[in-house]
Amino acid sequence: MSELSGRVAIVTGGARGIGAAIVRDFVARGAQVVVVDNGASIDGRAVDPAVTTAFAESLGTAVAPLTASIAETGIAESAVTLAHERFGRLDIVVNNAAILRDAFVFKGDLADYEAVLQTNLIAGFALIRAAAPGMRDRAKAEAPYTGGRIVNIVSTAGLYGNFGQAAYASAKAGLTALARIAALDLARAGITSNAVAPFAATRVTESIVPATDAQSEYKTHAMSVPPEPVARFVSFLCSPRAQHISGQLFGVRGREMFLFSQPRPIARVTLGPDDEDLETVATQVERSFAPAFTPLETDLDAFSSAPVV
Repeated sequence: MSELSGRVAIVTGGARGIGAAIVRDFVARGAQVVVVDNGASIDGRAVDPAVTTAFAESLGTAVAPLTASIAETGIAESAVTLAHERFGRLDIVVNNAAILRDAFVFKGDLADYEAVLQTNLIAGFALIRAAAPGMRDRAKAEAPYTGGRIVNIVSTAGLYGNFGQAAYASAKAGLTALARIAALDLARAGITSNAVAPFAATRVTESIVPATDAQSEYKTHAMSVPPEPVARFVSFLCSPRAQHISGQLFGVRGREMFLFSQPRPIARVTLGPDDEDLETVATQVERSFAPAFTPLETDLDAFSSAPVV
């Protein structure tokens, strides 16, 4: 397989789980990869750089490890510099790094909330910001440029919500929006940006504490789903065949692929110039909006059915 031959990527959180699967698939398809990962625990508090070093060594010279947290100041710039110094260019950015510090909104610690946003969202912006100028320059030099890609690994928790995941879901929802904005900002350079919500057995899935029978079903099914199909789809988005695809939100669950809708108005009411009382507003809302209200269900409830593996 050589669909990504000559391309250079940065994958954050790339030494384990879905990130590692993406790196392996990239390498198998001819790409060279900078892996940014400090071997952190799922809450980001304990680190083990040896995890990343060993993973990179297992894939040979096609992978360059950067054993630091992408959330640290200056690491995004260091990753871009490493890609250019080691491999001569940078074409692909995959924002995959994430930590979890779950808590109900009435118990959550602000410092934990900020730490999750720093790793899961702000670091993603920092990396896109650091990578984009060079990618835009390459687009001018290689017109037409068909290699510039940004893929943000998001979560259905950021679309549906889930109990106790204010920090994680907020960050992933923001990362979805960031993919959309990057798609708009970089369109003229031919650089695409998309978001992928994965379903697979990972440390995040393993940490789920089910609150309902449906959520128990979700966890049981999810732990049987390998990460390789997600990696394959990310490679597709980074291939020349996906040059026309940008600003989209996808999901991958085993052999199932999803295209998600994005928020757009689905009902409209126009009040009269003299409609000042709340009763009129209430009547219109109940008549025109209520039938289309979104159910208050979690992503675990929504995807509790058996996956196609």
